[in-house]
Amino acid sequence: MRDPLSKTIVTIEPSGIRKFFDIVSEMQDAISLGVGEPDFDTPWHIRDEAIYSLEKGRTFYTSNAGLKELKTEIANYLDRRFGMTYDYAKEMIVTVGGSEAIDIAMRAMLDPGDEVLIPQPSYVSYLPCAVLANGVPVIIELQAEHEFRLTAEQLEAAITPRTKLLVLPFPNNPTGAVMEREDLEKIAEVVIRHDLYVISDEIYAELTYLENHVSIASLPGMKERTILINGFSKAYAMTGWRLGYVCGPAAIIEQMLKIHQYAIMCAPTTSQYAAVDAMRNGDEDVRRMREEYDGRRRYVLHRFREMGLSCFEPFGAFYVFPCIQEFGMTSDEFANALLQAQKVAVVPGTAFGACGEGFVRISYAYSMEDLKRALDRIEAFINDFRAKNKE
Repeated sequence: MRDPLSKTIVTIEPSGIRKFFDIVSEMQDAISLGVGEPDFDTPWHIRDEAIYSLEKGRTFYTSNAGLKELKTEIANYLDRRFGMTYDYAKEMIVTVGGSEAIDIAMRAMLDPGDEVLIPQPSYVSYLPCAVLANGVPVIIELQAEHEFRLTAEQLEAAITPRTKLLVLPFPNNPTGAVMEREDLEKIAEVVIRHDLYVISDEIYAELTYLENHVSIASLPGMKERTILINGFSKAYAMTGWRLGYVCGPAAIIEQMLKIHQYAIMCAPTTSQYAAVDAMRNGDEDVRRMREEYDGRRRYVLHRFREMGLSCFEPFGAFYVFPCIQEFGMTSDEFANALLQAQKVAVVPGTAFGACGEGFVRISYAYSMEDLKRALDRIEAFINDFRAKNKE
């Protein structure tokens, strides 16, 4: 029989994040610190608005680009929080999560052979989306000594005549790294000089603990070069609602909308009505959850210092990225050994790129009770390993 499968899709590896999640789901008394999902319920007033929309029979398709009411609220939010102005009618699409936005942006912008610069470690979808869009991924390896920030020097060194897109994944999953205004200004100067475009994934924009998030799209000369991606999953604890949005130049958004029309039609109607309420009335919920995450972040780092586990201090998202090189195991071996010995699941750093070797990702988007139990087990695992190696 003829091979039914695309040669391109066969070359793409499954997500390394889900592997350990699936194992934990079958393991009794296991604790997972592996999935980047808030442990908070979606705030009640948001759920209530969704219920009300169902009671009113609002179960129809919306316009392809999304509800006018929601797009208006998103535009108001971006102006209020980050000082950015977007035309909701021409420069915005409501998508099925941020992941769809990444996909359709690359498919709308890339021709075969165009190079996409992807800083790693970073979210697992960027590279396969680039490949599926016939682009050529070019990896920029972020360094722990630079707090996993992208430097202008690294960017400059990676650019070739075929470079078209830069993915800017900050605040970062898995490292928790952030880019401050000064960092972004240097990146913007290189981007403009080389006539590049940027996909700025800002899904964790509300979860920063050092200073308020700055979008590269807000810098002079960058709005017309930037596809800004955000959504409701992380800040509003709305992961299962599958709702995001993308903003950018009208000419690019117009082409992205074609793909969205044929592949998706529109984002879920009930989710969109819920998100209207999130935008209007959710600022206090976001503040409360951010403060709780910050407390957990500081607790995890304190425990790491107590157990002598090396980890730079992250100021964004809800992840820490400790170094495990002292144990002489690969990231995958360490994660497997910890899971078998102490029933704690973490994600190998290599799930986010080869340069994640020697690190693991730990999410603190879990209750303090679960974090305490898990960190006690991690400390026991580390102490046992060190004791055995002293013998």
